[in-house]
Amino acid sequence: MRPKNLAEVAKLTLGGDSFDRCLANFLDEFYAAPTAEALSDRPLLIEPSVGETGRVQDAYLAATAEELARAYRFPVPAWTAAEQRKLHRPYFASPLASLRAVLILQSPPAFRSRNLFVSENALTRA
Repeated sequence: MRPKNLAEVAKLTLGGDSFDRCLANFLDEFYAAPTAEALSDRPLLIEPSVGETGRVQDAYLAATAEELARAYRFPVPAWTAAEQRKLHRPYFASPLASLRAVLILQSPPAFRSRNLFVSENALTRA
């Protein structure tokens, strides 16, 4: 199943599917037909079921919604501002310490504001 919205990404992840694969499939669907509705439904929190990895995924979903909303000039969904969607400690997409400075500089604003440091093309699909 290809998620049509971010809430479905969380639901599928909680059901045991790969977060990365579900998010990639969502992005493919979104870029084919971008809508504000694909971002508006509040996803269930993954963290209570999965722990720290889920907390990163919850923040990632909020950052994704905010970045896509801004890029397509949709309203930023209110659910993205929740404290449960932010990390208290920095998370770097690469374990290599030598890449941390690059990730800090490249991270899109919605990711950086949640303490998520990813590459500038984190939401790009080829």
